[in-house]
Amino acid sequence: MDKQSALQPERIAIIGVGLIGGSFSLAMKAALEKVHVVGYDRDEINLAAARHMGVVDSVAHDPGSAVKDADVVMLAIPVGQYDDVLPLVAPALPSTAVLTDAGSTKSSVVENARKHLGKAFERYVPGHPIAGAEHSGVRAARVDLFKEKDVILTPVAETHALPCDIVRKCWEACGARVDEMSIEQHDAIFGVVSHLPHLLSYALVHDIATRADANVFFRFAASGFRDFTRIAASNPEMWTDISVANREFLLLELERYQKQLKLLSLFLQEENTEALLAYFKLARDARRAWMESN
Repeated sequence: MDKQSALQPERIAIIGVGLIGGSFSLAMKAALEKVHVVGYDRDEINLAAARHMGVVDSVAHDPGSAVKDADVVMLAIPVGQYDDVLPLVAPALPSTAVLTDAGSTKSSVVENARKHLGKAFERYVPGHPIAGAEHSGVRAARVDLFKEKDVILTPVAETHALPCDIVRKCWEACGARVDEMSIEQHDAIFGVVSHLPHLLSYALVHDIATRADANVFFRFAASGFRDFTRIAASNPEMWTDISVANREFLLLELERYQKQLKLLSLFLQEENTEALLAYFKLARDARRAWMESN
């Protein structure tokens, strides 16, 4: 593979043309003059919308056809689908095609890639853009979704350097900041700062929604509730897959969180205002410091 030409892909295949895949396509089309993007999505209506909106230049009706002749393949599907989709992609891959993904967990995705890709596993670069929204589907795609956002790459020992360079350049062309870490570190970190908050948000809304007088609670819920539960409007299938895929770390973090709730319960039972005040201040100061640094 010629390095200079490889860093300017002319044909990109997007498997899963939703919010992330569609936004990646729009950003790459804006950055590269001659690129042609072909899209595949299991939802035919969503795929037709992607073509009609110009998010992709052409469509394929199966994953194998989509990746034929591709320089770069972006897998932007729920993490639970990789075991089914990769066997369809692998036989049709060009011998020089670079693959990457946008999965929110990495261990299970990489395991499936190693199982199905064969020699092409050396050209696979696991990735995770830290960007998104509560809305899904191609109609939510934006050309600037990744601008000044972080993208994490988690290459493994088998990953070749050139594919990493290509994937990094693609994300930088989207306006993203690219960093690298191990698979284990990635799944541990995002189990805390991304996956756990989604579970907590879903849990609160579920608790209220299953009460007989739920409509009364929802009627009077205001900005605090809206802010905390915004992510409970996210794609349920996607977050089911993520939660199961990262269950090892999530179970640990749920146990830690339950200890925090028990501590708060103890403070309330004892009417320990000093402990509550110190607890709240520490959390407030930590959040303010985080916001000021971003």
